[in-house]
Amino acid sequence: MALHVGLTGGIGCGKSTVASIFQVLGIPVLNADTVAKNLMNTDPSIRSAIQQTFGMDMYTDGQLERKKLAALVFSNPDLLAQLNAIVHPASIAAAITWANQQTTPYCVKEAALFFESASAEGIDVMVGVSSPKALRIQRVMHRDQITRDEVIQRMQNQIDENLKMRLCDEVVVNNNIDLLIPQVLALHEKLLQKAADKKLAANTP
Repeated sequence: MALHVGLTGGIGCGKSTVASIFQVLGIPVLNADTVAKNLMNTDPSIRSAIQQTFGMDMYTDGQLERKKLAALVFSNPDLLAQLNAIVHPASIAAAITWANQQTTPYCVKEAALFFESASAEGIDVMVGVSSPKALRIQRVMHRDQITRDEVIQRMQNQIDENLKMRLCDEVVVNNNIDLLIPQVLALHEKLLQKAADKKLAANTP
């Protein structure tokens, strides 16, 4: 069984950039956000729960109105908690099934809310991506075409960046100063060794 690696960090930290480097190295990566989006569009029970909770107009031609739903939940912690309660269990289960099917030495699950959603269980090594708050805000404003206040509102739904990094086993710094690729290459070698150690331990009577 592959070593299960979690990849996390606050919004705008550059998780996807780090994930893409792992993929170039031949490591399979699962994006939890993509899994959740797919489930919200394809799982009948999740679709029904979202419509019952947030309104029938949350879907148009069978597709989730993501911006409309985001406008509701990111401004209301209670509604966000309700959405997470609907989507997270199925998303977590799908990720576990995927990870157990991998045959590489290790595989990576990329998710922003490992600790917030209590989905860190079963992860062998948690990797955090750290980035200055001002830089994260700029990235998300540019990426999502939203205002600074909207970015900060979303950040408030995640645990403190410093606390999140302290909960991680390894940290990659993505600050546009420290070179990113050498950090990930060094981490790759370390994870390969951890995977070998895990395999040896599993095969030792």
